[in-house]
Amino acid sequence: MAAGAPRVFVSHLAGVPVFDPVGDQVGRVSDLVAMLRVGRRPPRLLGLVVEVLSRRRVFVPMTRVTGVASGQVITTGVVNMRRFERRPTERLVLGELLDRRVTLVESGEEVTVLDVAIQQLPARRDWEIDKVFVRKGKGGVLSRRGETLTVEWSAVTGFSLEEHGQGAESLLATFEKLRPADLANALHHLSPKRRAEVAAALDDDRLADVLEELPEDDQIEILGKLKEERAADVLEAMDPDDAADLLSELPEEDQERLLTLMRPDDAADVRRLLAYEERTAGGLMTTEPIVLRPDATVADALARVRQQDLSPALAAQVYVCRPPDETPTGKYLGTVHFQRLLRDPPFTLVGSLVDSDLPPLGPDTPLPAVTSYLAAYNMVAAPVVDESGSLLGAVTVDDVLDHLLPDDWRETEFHEEGAGHGG
Repeated sequence: MAAGAPRVFVSHLAGVPVFDPVGDQVGRVSDLVAMLRVGRRPPRLLGLVVEVLSRRRVFVPMTRVTGVASGQVITTGVVNMRRFERRPTERLVLGELLDRRVTLVESGEEVTVLDVAIQQLPARRDWEIDKVFVRKGKGGVLSRRGETLTVEWSAVTGFSLEEHGQGAESLLATFEKLRPADLANALHHLSPKRRAEVAAALDDDRLADVLEELPEDDQIEILGKLKEERAADVLEAMDPDDAADLLSELPEEDQERLLTLMRPDDAADVRRLLAYEERTAGGLMTTEPIVLRPDATVADALARVRQQDLSPALAAQVYVCRPPDETPTGKYLGTVHFQRLLRDPPFTLVGSLVDSDLPPLGPDTPLPAVTSYLAAYNMVAAPVVDESGSLLGAVTVDDVLDHLLPDDWRETEFHEEGAGHGG
């Protein structure tokens, strides 16, 4: 950026693509790294944390940044692909500076930081945080109360202090459009204190989606810092199989206490899953596949498949059963694949389309046999049926992959080999 170029507010940089000199995308901005300085001198911006295509987070020094705008970042030179690890003297701008309560030097009034701006120093390649966008009064970015204003960095104090009640609204607004897996990645790299604050600010459904994407240790840590009633609400919002996997890692007394706080229907599904061995069809399955009666039509089936919260694997087929429609169902009659639904008129009854030749899995089927079944029949999900012929649930290919990969695969994904960052 040339001298005199306009400043950039950091919230506009979250998630923007990063390109190399020839125009190939390197990754996306995950955060910015700054170093606080003594007195009221503006912090020096050291570089960017960039999430590359492998989801590894690497450090790109500002000396290698040739252009910054709200829509893209241009770099020069070779990017060091070692995993980024924050040093004790450094601060993550998005993760740690936003939502802080700081003090206006002139009036002594407490304000909330909503954003900060960066600017390149004239005739140099150094960057600083020079402006702070704040809101007077209490409440974060979602509050309508209080005047907002932009002040010089030197006009506020309190960034270097440890803050125990830091909010998360501005940070969440910055990451609002991230997919759950990407938000989980960002959450994983925050400090435990900040991670707990962000988790507390997420609504139950969003937190449930994010928990399903986090490593096991992070899941347990976050759940343990929630009030028990809130923890039960979040478990209800999770897929039953994911909730069961998480609860299975807790002591039995904690399991039972949380299950007792959950809605009876949700708790019953989870209890049923906890009764099966982990690496069996029963332990892997979800209890919420698409179930239809034989007199439902193709139009009914397509309406169910179109539900936004369904995973692609669960949306790939419907299971036709006698009532009751909730698992465990009445007699399982067969499966109708999504492609078959697209070939037949909307008024066709699904009972006339079932594939009854494909054998279902039993709940005690071991994981290797489940894997072979999906591979042999080119399936992305398979029905699980008990001895009486009732549908218990469905095993999806993503759940199978979770258990085929190493136990720490999520942790490995977030923690690539190597440490530190170079210049």
